[in-house]
Amino acid sequence: MLSLDPLGYEWDCSLGSKDLDGEEQPGRGGAGLPPISCFPGSWRQDVGLDCKGSPEGAEARAWTVYYYSLLQSCLQQAGLPETQDRSQVPHTGCPGAEVTLCILGSPSTFLSVLLEGGVQSPGNMLLCLSPAWLTKVPAPGQLGEAALLVSKAVSFYPGGLTFLDDFVPPRRATYFLVGLGLGPGQGREAAELARNLTCPTGASAELARLLEDRLLMRQLLSQQGCVAVPATLAFTYKPPGLLRGGDSSPGLRLVELSGKEGQETLVKEEIGAFLQSEALGDAVQVAVKLSGWRWRGRQTLCLHPRVELGAVVDTVLVLLEKLEEEESVLVEAMCPPAQLPFSGGPSPSPEMAVRICAVVCRTQGDRPLLSKVVCGVGRGDRPLRHQNSLPRTLEVALAQCGLSEAAQVAAVRERVKEAAEAALAAVLALEAGLSAEQRGGRRACTDCLGVDFALTVSGRALTPVALELNCNLCLEACGTLEGLWAAPRLGLAAEEAAAAPLVETMLRRSARYLMEGKQLLVIGAGGVSKKFVWEAARDYGLKLHLVESDPNHFASQLVQTFIHFDVTEHRRDEENARLLAELELGLPCSPPAAMCLAKQKSRTQLHLSCRHGPPWPAPSLHAVACCPLESEADVERAVHQVPLPGVMKLEFGAGAVGVRLVEDVSQCHEHFSRIAHDLQGEADHPGIGLGWGNAMLLMEFVEGTEHDVDLVVFGGRLLAAFVSDNGPTRLPGFTETAACMPTGLTPEQEAQMVQAAFRCCLGCGLLNGVFNVELKLTGAGPRLIEINPRMGGFYLRDWILELYGVDLLLAAAMVACGLRPALPTHPHARGHLVGIMCLASQHLQALSSTASRETLQALHDQGLLRLNLLEEALVPGEYEEPYCSVACAGSSPAEARLRLLGLCQGLGIDGPNYPVAHFLSHFK
Repeated sequence: MLSLDPLGYEWDCSLGSKDLDGEEQPGRGGAGLPPISCFPGSWRQDVGLDCKGSPEGAEARAWTVYYYSLLQSCLQQAGLPETQDRSQVPHTGCPGAEVTLCILGSPSTFLSVLLEGGVQSPGNMLLCLSPAWLTKVPAPGQLGEAALLVSKAVSFYPGGLTFLDDFVPPRRATYFLVGLGLGPGQGREAAELARNLTCPTGASAELARLLEDRLLMRQLLSQQGCVAVPATLAFTYKPPGLLRGGDSSPGLRLVELSGKEGQETLVKEEIGAFLQSEALGDAVQVAVKLSGWRWRGRQTLCLHPRVELGAVVDTVLVLLEKLEEEESVLVEAMCPPAQLPFSGGPSPSPEMAVRICAVVCRTQGDRPLLSKVVCGVGRGDRPLRHQNSLPRTLEVALAQCGLSEAAQVAAVRERVKEAAEAALAAVLALEAGLSAEQRGGRRACTDCLGVDFALTVSGRALTPVALELNCNLCLEACGTLEGLWAAPRLGLAAEEAAAAPLVETMLRRSARYLMEGKQLLVIGAGGVSKKFVWEAARDYGLKLHLVESDPNHFASQLVQTFIHFDVTEHRRDEENARLLAELELGLPCSPPAAMCLAKQKSRTQLHLSCRHGPPWPAPSLHAVACCPLESEADVERAVHQVPLPGVMKLEFGAGAVGVRLVEDVSQCHEHFSRIAHDLQGEADHPGIGLGWGNAMLLMEFVEGTEHDVDLVVFGGRLLAAFVSDNGPTRLPGFTETAACMPTGLTPEQEAQMVQAAFRCCLGCGLLNGVFNVELKLTGAGPRLIEINPRMGGFYLRDWILELYGVDLLLAAAMVACGLRPALPTHPHARGHLVGIMCLASQHLQALSSTASRETLQALHDQGLLRLNLLEEALVPGEYEEPYCSVACAGSSPAEARLRLLGLCQGLGIDGPNYPVAHFLSHFK
């Protein structure tokens, strides 16, 4: 069995309607009651399932007890500990200031989501076993909408730990996912709870009615070129508006009936033509079934040989009598099972059929992503359903049927991926055209979809044929298979959970919900490379108040309030901001002293070099010898303290402007004099920090590979870290040339880099914020280059958002508002990006012709490359920053690197003086 939940009513066409109308069946409770308990467990029964202030009737109480026992049974089978009851001591929280992911539904259906949520957001994934544990309260200023409050729930933590908790005051849900297969009364209550909420919801009764209407979804999918569906004849009675006037598709015919009686002649003619049509292909059987929400979960299926016209007609006529408005009777081709293998060896006997179960999730940017595929295998002459076959991986299922050749299995997986993602894309497009009332609320949308496929042969190619869509069955099947990996005694390798992308989406939507309408003060608008800030703020519903020196800055029209004030003279920052920094508006932030310490590069290194611990390893292990330079005399002193070759750079600089390798004393003096003359103030090179002065430092040059670590820290706790690799620079300069994400370091090396970056931030007192730390990995371990006490620049925010679905800008805004960023604990990259920097001094001709801004933007829009424009003007100079970053994506670093190399050669970016292959050589 895939589930311990009660099955729907079974029905055979030979039975009368009395069986459908509610007679009790063996193993089921009385009317409205849960199934008779069959859980052989030894868990405690005296737990506090009552919710204060919300008493339950006997029937509702029975369901609550049933679902609690079901949860304990699921945990027991997964080798996880029993739920601990700590409801006697209510938990206090911060309503409206914390992530609360709430699920109301069957534990067996959502177990994989709950366990994954416990890992990604410990203590914030809550399971409600009864609608009585939840309350809707009207939302001020939002007519017709309500907030959802959680008074009692089972909280999930890493390691499968669960606790029964009461919340006083109640927690406010930031995301709600409801399973609509609850008990009769509870199902109606659950549907009402999910309707018109202010928080994001991943399901509603209105959307479920559409998704699980076989005919409507089949019509929708048949219009997608890459999704095959069975040949279908549908008799509809007063069809819903979405079905009327829809484009007809090959193999799908809709016959609208004016009534349920007197249709014998029409039905016989239509069925006769359908059974003889070429659309049925090699099918030898047809299935007759009912379609409509009322028949959800009921096995109303009759099989007939294709040649038995009379039997098919009789069955259709019987079912027509049972139709209500907006329901249909379907006659569909039974997809013949693929005969595997195609060559060599006899086919298994009896012939085996494969039913493929795909879970696909909505990810960042509303893009569908195939999360997991599981299969059921059974006899080819019998229908395969979710709860009458054991789930297994695609590889195991195909091997069992005789197909084990890796390339063919990979081809099948790719076809399933293409079709499943196209199915969710079609559903999302449909939902986008619905009103809030049709969706069940303005924030209701489908975040996870199950797609059932039969595997058949079309044109000698193995083809997945989409049978139906479902809200939770495929997710439950994947969770059941994952239960094998969850049991540590089996010693099987762990895979990413099918629910991982769904939980990431729940967190992402929660963060948006928490931040909507928040007001932030932004000092300094930046240049074109920070244009994304204003676009993202509008998308997130943030209200920005901007303080900027340029009265004509383009951002002045994009913010709530614009304040013209000269902030370029950074020597007066303390005077201008001391009062605000001391007050801190009651919000958590890093102390001003810590920010100043991290901003000045020599102070950072010298401070950390004195931090010897404990605890060990201490930040001093990562510090590099350095000496501040304010005058020519300091240069002479520095060369006796810092071993050469060394690196000279601006104390407050950015973008590697003015950074140079110096090999002897004369080069040190020469470079110091040049910078002192050329870069004296902000006007000489705006945006690189000269407003703080042009003091310099000399630091030791350390050999090794260079890496960026972008951190999210809240309350001194590391919430997320993203490591990227940099290519070799064009010595003696240090302008960035190339980058790769995620890192190619081994897991141990990556962990060393993350911990070194985090230790250095803590060592400087950086306790709250988003920080960028540049390090080198040497033979002796990580060494610090510098800390940028801000979000990483250039392409980093965009790449992390693209690969991990995590927005560092939103995380920084949440920290600024005193909110813990809603981030997955272990973000998983959905691919690889490799990029190259373009410089005006090296690529002026290409950037003015073959690789013009318009050309690069067009390629970006086509998805052929990823463009990040870093400068507005294409002006070469001795002290320059990169003009733009051009990157390619791939399923592996090698694939992305080869694509980028070919693109650079075609666009004229690669050349003898700018050898792209060399810059990408670190990413092999």
